Amino acid sequence: MNDKQIVGEKAVEYVKDGMIVGLGTGSTVFYTIKKLGQFVKDGLNIKGIATSVQTEKLAKEVGIQLTSFSEIEQIDIAIDGADEINPDLDLIKGGGGALLREKIIAKAAKTFLVVADPNKMVERLGKFRLPVEVIPFGMEMTMKQINAIGLCPEIRLNGTIPFITDNGNYIFDCGIPNNVQSEIIERKLNLIPGVVENGLFVGMTDLVITLDKENNVILLSK
Repeated sequence: MNDKQIVGEKAVEYVKDGMIVGLGTGSTVFYTIKKLGQFVKDGLNIKGIATSVQTEKLAKEVGIQLTSFSEIEQIDIAIDGADEINPDLDLIKGGGGALLREKIIAKAAKTFLVVADPNKMVERLGKFRLPVEVIPFGMEMTMKQINAIGLCPEIRLNGTIPFITDNGNYIFDCGIPNNVQSEIIERKLNLIPGVVENGLFVGMTDLVITLDKENNVILLSK
């Protein structure tokens, strides 16, 4: 069993009968969803809300019943991965391109649980380039304005054409200067017209499941 599978399957212990569960996107939460599917077959009664078309497809394949925001008031727990996690449990997410839906679901959840292999734990966010979702209209101007606040945006490509999110938008992957705080970057990005959302998840994480140097499961919380 690899690191991703160990932490991904551990998260299932926090899902209880009758819960509404936010289902994340990525290679680690993949194992969470697969394990949840096994529990559902054994009688666990849950409903899921998927953060991406890819996750929606996987959930259906393993037998998890899906619901929508029009049918619920709140999500009980959202389980997702991360591209980077700092000691304050702030995150960079969006390597898979689902950051907008991921943030909507994380914000709507009573508990936001993150599963991550040890390589995702960093002292400072920014080695992984920050994904920023933007609308296609005026994207050239949006790129200039992101440049103007000190980031270095590059449009994400799918081969030779722009990568398209599930929402029909583009993604800029941005370099973060060493001397800038995450909260400041997040605030400045959100003020730029054309920016839909960014991959900084600041102050949102309730619990992280990862591994220590001896490969033991550890739980991190604020």
